[in-house]
Amino acid sequence: MNGLVGRVLIAAPLIAIAILAVVVGGWPMVALAVACGVLSMHEYGAATRSLRPLTIAGFAGVVGIVVVTHQGGLVWSLAPLMGTLLLAFWLSAVADVRQAATVQLSVTLLGVVWIGYGLAFLVALRDIPAPADWGKQLLIAVLVGVWLSDTFAYFGGRMFGKRKLASAISPNKTVEGLVIGFLVAVLATWCAGLYQDWLSHGQALILGVAVGLVAPLGDLFESQVKRDSGVKDTGRAFGAHGGALDRLDAAFFTLVAGYYVWLALL
Repeated sequence: MNGLVGRVLIAAPLIAIAILAVVVGGWPMVALAVACGVLSMHEYGAATRSLRPLTIAGFAGVVGIVVVTHQGGLVWSLAPLMGTLLLAFWLSAVADVRQAATVQLSVTLLGVVWIGYGLAFLVALRDIPAPADWGKQLLIAVLVGVWLSDTFAYFGGRMFGKRKLASAISPNKTVEGLVIGFLVAVLATWCAGLYQDWLSHGQALILGVAVGLVAPLGDLFESQVKRDSGVKDTGRAFGAHGGALDRLDAAFFTLVAGYYVWLALL
């Protein structure tokens, strides 16, 4: 019970801020995405410190991808990505660090693509140039599905979990938690879709299945990064519940899935 109360007390104001930013849209939401990106990149750089990531290039890449996506769309986001590669190459060339350049460039670009594009698709979803508030409604539906899936997977696994899901990557995750999280994600996203008159029940169900399938993959991806780095949590931004990456890991993948489901359903 104490874990649930603490989780709610931390999550509630964060969710309120996120929903407000989504409703307002525009530059306020971009500013929130940039703040999350900078904090996440900082945590990623700290976790992978032994590999000597080029964090200056990482910060520039994440911010550039998010801002350019809002200004010109996803197609233009490739420009700051390539710029990040060139900047990282230059920094690696002039730095006196005992680390292979290919390792430095790879670990830096991994963080930029993972974090930068995860948040770029957040912006892209909200900026969908469709009638009415399609982008806003889609984004809220995806986020609701992710948040509830993560919460119910956590507590479902604690209460009913017996079979380990991927003990080599994340020992605490269970098959039962995965199933419960998936079912809740599908139901929550489908229910959110009921309030969108342009989205049919079948389309809302497809969106929910995509969210339910991809969310745990995002979680496991971050768990693998943490395990390789030898850290339990990526930070302490949210107290005992970890850092920004610990809270955004599933969203990074589901936002991408949500965007392409929307494209497929057009």
